[in-house]
Amino acid sequence: MSVVCGAECFLAVGCIRWLWKRCTYVGGDDSATWPLATPDEFGSVPHLCRIILAVYEDDLHNPKFPPLGGYRLNPDFVFKRVTYQQTQGHAPPHLIYLDHDRMQMFDGGYVHHGLLKSAIWLLNQESENLKRLWLENGSCYKMVFVGHSLGSGVAALMTVIVVNHRDRLGGIPRELVRCFALAPARCMSLNLAVKYADVIYSVVLQDDFLPRTATPLEDIFKSIFCLPCLIFLVCLRDTFIPEGRKLRDPRRLYAPGRIYHIVERKFCRCGRYPPEVRTAIPVDGRFEHIVLSSHATADHAIIWIHREAEKALNLMKEKSSETMTTAPPVQKFDRLQSIEKEHKDALERAVSLNIPHAVGANENDDENEPQESTSASTDSEDESSADKLASKHEDHGDISKSGNTSTVNSKSGRTNWDDLVERLFERSSSGKLKARKDINIDTGDT
Repeated sequence: MSVVCGAECFLAVGCIRWLWKRCTYVGGDDSATWPLATPDEFGSVPHLCRIILAVYEDDLHNPKFPPLGGYRLNPDFVFKRVTYQQTQGHAPPHLIYLDHDRMQMFDGGYVHHGLLKSAIWLLNQESENLKRLWLENGSCYKMVFVGHSLGSGVAALMTVIVVNHRDRLGGIPRELVRCFALAPARCMSLNLAVKYADVIYSVVLQDDFLPRTATPLEDIFKSIFCLPCLIFLVCLRDTFIPEGRKLRDPRRLYAPGRIYHIVERKFCRCGRYPPEVRTAIPVDGRFEHIVLSSHATADHAIIWIHREAEKALNLMKEKSSETMTTAPPVQKFDRLQSIEKEHKDALERAVSLNIPHAVGANENDDENEPQESTSASTDSEDESSADKLASKHEDHGDISKSGNTSTVNSKSGRTNWDDLVERLFERSSSGKLKARKDINIDTGDT
């Protein structure tokens, strides 16, 4: 009898300890050790939120989401806007925005299958427009992909594809390609999330559930009416999975790139506090814990991300103007060097943890050589697979079988991005770049 009672007491204490840890865990704990972001690197986020909100406007001249502060969208700069009905379910609603006021002069991992299909569909539809706009404006603009929720996953995977085939968009340099994923879906394996941290930036507001749950997106959006129960069950399940096992699972997906975490609430304190933005390229501890919070779903809303990002940016600007002791150019140069070093350190950390297919800093440097050598090697590696791809994609149009033109439709002259992605899959040895078909979904309206 005493043994049974002892076992029951031990189980009760264990359950109480788990419940205490889960109920006292707040979103700010994820980034407690991260350094603060600077106004220069975070400055475009409120403006990009404004552009995302424009996707849902009926009349851009009379927005139902009133602009905050000075972040206004010029309707005359909207090159193209596509509704969900027009995409016929292939991708989220989207727009192409040519920002004259603010713009300046799958390789080795797993990705989300449904989001990848949407990314390919969008590139097939809009890549010619993107290429023409970039070339017509003197090739001095950045090409920025922005998305929210599921759209952020599509934007991130489009960025990965474009970075690997920059020659198809006029030879745009890697440093001019950027992606801002707001409230991002977990869409790529850990090695890819770290590898592309120099071009993909994820923005997470406090307790947002989506960047933290590895549950298939299909289950999340089918369970919207009992989402709190689903979040609790996911939290309970992940508690008993060892951290090392999570990190070494190549099929476990993560929020992409560098993380910017907006923190505005603290444990046992009511209300919102002045927000601060912390940033890092985490390897272990990349939003692994669900937060049992009443704000877990509200923090996913783009309108809240917009408001809190703008508040945080204004506070950063005020603080930097009060404490600045050196000239801004020196600060920017030092910050750039620290970001580059952080990226290399993160890559080395991924290698030291034996994360599958992780790329070390030296190898990553080789991949970032000038575009001429990259495209040349890519074309030579892929030339042998042209015939195979042509037979696979006859329904996408006539494909020439002559070397590096194997992905161009001979009738229209348009790049076939289905084939380019197929070649990217084949180029990765042993099929390392794969789509998570077990979580294939209809991306729906986001």
